[in-house]
Amino acid sequence: MGFGVTELIIILVIVLVLFGAKRLKNVGSDLGSAVKGFKTAIKDEETKPNESIEKSESNVIEGEATKVKEEDKV
Repeated sequence: MGFGVTELIIILVIVLVLFGAKRLKNVGSDLGSAVKGFKTAIKDEETKPNESIEKSESNVIEGEATKVKEEDKV
């Protein structure tokens, strides 16, 4: 039930007639830049959790050290 080559060509011609080549070019470039921005955001998010985990671990270790010192005082 897939589309054949001739059906795809007919759909492409109809889309070109409706929107025009210039408008499709703009849509394509906008879509490309959106995908590029999405990929960049995904890469940034992959590095951020590791940094936040390291910071929270160091805070926990420092917090435990101060608690031990306070317990020693009592």
